[in-house]
Amino acid sequence: MVKKILLLATGGTIASAQTPDGMNPQLAPEDLLAAVPEIAELCTVETKVLMNLDSTNVQPEEWQLIASECYAALSDYDGIVISHGTDTLAYTSSALSFMLRDPGKPIVLTGSQLSMTEPEGDAPGNLLDSFRVAISDLKGIFVVFDGKVMGGNHTVKIKTHSFDAFDSVNHPLIGTINEGILYLSEFGQEMTIPPEREPQLLAELEPKVMLIKLTPGFEPLWLESLADLGLRGIIIEAYGFGGLPFQRRDLLSTVEKLLARGLPIALGTQVTFEGTDLTVYEVAVKALRAGVIPTGRMTTEATLTKMMWVLGQTADPAEIRELMSKDLARET
Repeated sequence: MVKKILLLATGGTIASAQTPDGMNPQLAPEDLLAAVPEIAELCTVETKVLMNLDSTNVQPEEWQLIASECYAALSDYDGIVISHGTDTLAYTSSALSFMLRDPGKPIVLTGSQLSMTEPEGDAPGNLLDSFRVAISDLKGIFVVFDGKVMGGNHTVKIKTHSFDAFDSVNHPLIGTINEGILYLSEFGQEMTIPPEREPQLLAELEPKVMLIKLTPGFEPLWLESLADLGLRGIIIEAYGFGGLPFQRRDLLSTVEKLLARGLPIALGTQVTFEGTDLTVYEVAVKALRAGVIPTGRMTTEATLTKMMWVLGQTADPAEIRELMSKDLARET
C-alpha cells in the first residue's frame, strides 16, 4: 500500500530565495516537491504551510503550533515531514519530543544549508531522505540531515555552512541513508516497536527560562538580578564536568539564595560531548549539595526545551526536580 505523508512547511533556507534584504523564505512546499520528483515515486504527499520564517524567528509559540498540527494529522497520515530552517531546528525537534509523546509514526525534521534553488546544494538530498524515513517503520521525532538519522532531542548543529551541519550528541545515530537505502542501528531498530500508549499532546510551555554560559569573572550580582526579571528557571552551562566558583566571585552562594527562593536551577556543561558529573570535583559536589539539577548527558537544546516543558506542567519544586531528572523522551 502506498503511504500518505504530510509535508509541513515552516520556511528556512531550504525554501529561501534572494531578496534585496538578503535570503528569506519564498518557496512554497509544492516548489520543494517539484524540485525532487523522486519523492512522488515513494509515496502520496499532501502539503500545508504553517509559517514562512527564517528559523531565527521560530520561538516557543511556533513549537506549539507545529506540535498541535502534527498531533491533529497523526490519524490521517503514515508519517510527517517538517521542512525547517537549520539555525533553531534542534530546539524545535527537542521541544517536539517533549510535547508530542508516543506519536506511533515517524515525524521527521529536515532543512538544508543551501536553498532548493541551488542545483548543487544539499536541499534535494535532505528532503528525499526525509521522506524515505517518513515511510519507514520508525516511531518518534527525528532529524534527517546529510544521510544521518538522529533522535530529535540529541541533535545539535555543529557547523555553520558545511553540508554535514548536524551531529547526534551523546547518543548513537538512529540510522544512516546510503544510496537511497535506510540502514537502522540497534537503537533505530528499538524505535520501530509500536508504543504501548496512545499519542499525547502536552503542549503547555513556560518560555521564561534563561540559559547562561559561565565565563571567568562572572559577577554573582548579575545572576542575582535575574531573579527580579520574572524568570521561572535558569540553566547554567559551566566548565568541564560542571561546577560553580565559590572563591572571590562566589557564584555558589548566589545560587543557594536563588534556590531558596524557589527558582529551579539546572547545572550543565559547555562541553559538547559526554555530559556532566557533579560527583567528582569540589566545585561540583558543593553545587549538587546546594540543590542544583544536574543536566547529565542532555544537549543544551534538550535541557532548555525540557525545562520550558516541565515548567509548563507544574510549579511544584519537587515535581520540577523529579521531571527534570527523569528520562521522559530518550533525552538523557
